[in-house]
Amino acid sequence: MAGPGYKVALALSAVALLSACGEKKASEEYLPRVLVLDVKSADYAAAVTLTGDVQARVQTQLSFRVGGKIIQRLVEVGDRVSAKQVLARLDPKDLQTNVDSAQAQVLAEQARVKQSAAAFVRQQKLLPKGYTSQSEYDSAQAALRSSQSALSAAQAQLANARDQLSYTALVADAPGVITERQAEVGQVVQATMPIFSLARDGDRDAVFNVYESLLAERPSDRSIVVSLLDNPAVKTTGTVREITPSVSAQSGTVQVKIALDGLPPGMQLGSVVSATAKGTGKSAVELPWSALTKNVSEPAVWLVDDKGEAQLHTVTVGRYLTGKVVVSEGLKGGEKVIIAGGQLLHPGMKVEIADYTYKELKMEAQP
Repeated sequence: MAGPGYKVALALSAVALLSACGEKKASEEYLPRVLVLDVKSADYAAAVTLTGDVQARVQTQLSFRVGGKIIQRLVEVGDRVSAKQVLARLDPKDLQTNVDSAQAQVLAEQARVKQSAAAFVRQQKLLPKGYTSQSEYDSAQAALRSSQSALSAAQAQLANARDQLSYTALVADAPGVITERQAEVGQVVQATMPIFSLARDGDRDAVFNVYESLLAERPSDRSIVVSLLDNPAVKTTGTVREITPSVSAQSGTVQVKIALDGLPPGMQLGSVVSATAKGTGKSAVELPWSALTKNVSEPAVWLVDDKGEAQLHTVTVGRYLTGKVVVSEGLKGGEKVIIAGGQLLHPGMKVEIADYTYKELKMEAQP
């Protein structure tokens, strides 16, 4: 017959056995709880906001047609000018001397023509009477024609000298606004050297410098809203008019010009403006940052398959945004992506899906 000590030991052994079975059963029933999001594929168009300025559709570089020393500048940057208005003048002394010399040459040739004409008239009268020879008559006629040709050449030279003198005045070819000045009084300039930049009145463009990668595809909507950078309430609309075919060697950008439909009050030539454009929509999936992990060195997400097991799935991230990522490849829609609780998972591990949704989680997280 067993003693009391044996019964106590038997009871303790039974309790220990039952405890071990309970712990094993509890560990078998434990499943990590995760939050999943049923992904849906949608057309995603990336929005790009650019900053530029308002410029005139037609801008002209004004320059003298002759060289010389600037003695007078009549306008400043920002001044509005009218067509045919004189903007600056060169020293005319040298060109005035050319005009005086050409004019003196014309007078001399006129006197020569008058003398040759008188001699030819005498020969005309003497030839029928036999008082002169045919050769003398022909010589007088040739001298008259030569002097007349010399007079025509002198007159052309005088006209050219007067034109050169008129070029000492720099004149605006159209109404507009002076936007830049490249020379000062006292400076000696060469012909065709830019002196002023003139923004002609008329149509206005919003000009932006854009990196070429952003223009891989043209915007789906050609109508773009352009607003003042410091006052977005002042806005207008426009359409893409021109994209330069070459990339700037200095900035590595492409210039995009948007033809503005009109300038509202407060928006004027030179105003700094911003515009937002969307590219062509592509099928993509938006996920919160918390869904993103990596498979070795590539971006990946955890999926829950039909068996309730977690599987690591490699994806391609098309764009990183604030608080979310845009997956361009790897997800087609309908998958269950784990967006919370995936830190300690491994492939093939069974998981328990939480009851609340991602939207409810965001609402609970808000203060």
